[in-house]
Amino acid sequence: MSNLQASDRRVLSLAFNQDNSCLAIGTQDGFKIFNCDTCQCCYKRSEGAINVVEMLFSTSLVAVVGAGEQPALSPRRLSVFNTITDVLSAELNFVSSILCVRMNRKRLVVVLERKTYIHDLGQLTILHTIDTVSNSRALCALSPNHENCYLALPASTSNGTVLVFDALDLHAVCQIQAHRSPLAAMSFSSDGLLLATASDQGTVIRVHSIPQASKVHTFRRGSYPVTIYSLSFGPPSQVPQLLAASCASGTIHVFKLGSYSKPRTEDPLGNVGQTSHCAIAAHVEDSSEDGDEAPTSTSSSNRARIFVVTTGGFFHEWSITVGQGKESSCTLQREVAILSSSLSDEISAHFV
Repeated sequence: MSNLQASDRRVLSLAFNQDNSCLAIGTQDGFKIFNCDTCQCCYKRSEGAINVVEMLFSTSLVAVVGAGEQPALSPRRLSVFNTITDVLSAELNFVSSILCVRMNRKRLVVVLERKTYIHDLGQLTILHTIDTVSNSRALCALSPNHENCYLALPASTSNGTVLVFDALDLHAVCQIQAHRSPLAAMSFSSDGLLLATASDQGTVIRVHSIPQASKVHTFRRGSYPVTIYSLSFGPPSQVPQLLAASCASGTIHVFKLGSYSKPRTEDPLGNVGQTSHCAIAAHVEDSSEDGDEAPTSTSSSNRARIFVVTTGGFFHEWSITVGQGKESSCTLQREVAILSSSLSDEISAHFV
């Protein structure tokens, strides 16, 4: 976020929770949690600059790391809050700055520049320590599924090799030679069986099956280099399953995964939208109404929603109708300014 305009520097972190039902934003004044369906603020804490906010699905557990602007908010201290009681539940201190935090229902992972700590979520005790290559980009992906509890970390600073680690049974699973250039983004599918990766060139996105470590999809985003900020899978139950990628051009690309029969290259459905700032996170979600039949591989079309949040504090919801082949369309459903200049709770929304 070093390229943010001066007016937007108050936004320090942006992250969806594991099922993409909520959005957490860290700012110079604290952090806020928003419900993605209503865009209403459901929790806020104002006590100083926050660099990292990590939710545990839609539970009351939130892990927070300060930016170091106040003594109580050291970047080396992880604070765990209960948002229902508004009480600090625990604090964990580390020898250097915490760059990233990930959680699922069994594990809490804390990433430093050269070490990654795996904790038992219930007791917050350290179970294992992984010595890593320099990871100043804070690259880390943890499967939301605690049964397929895989952790992905960069294994090289000169190329895009990924270490996949079993965070439940605490052993290395495999190394994947994902890209020739260093990694820029990684993300697991919700069932933990697919891992998407992008390098710092940003021209190619690959999808690997886990734990087999085989390449099942190769998507070409474009021919010119660009920074990929985030990758997000749609639910496995969606047919076809989708993968969204946000990049520094301010564009979201959406890909159809199709079958896993052989490595292949597919074209994106299209540019979902341009934003005034680069999109940080994208979310693909099945939007079929209760009682509707589940989509099948023979369906002529399938609907999905994509949530996009910008560093300027704007929330976008796009609707995509996925047809056969390249017969797809997208429509902007709403644009919401979830952060006003005064960081108040006022919400302005435009529906189209």
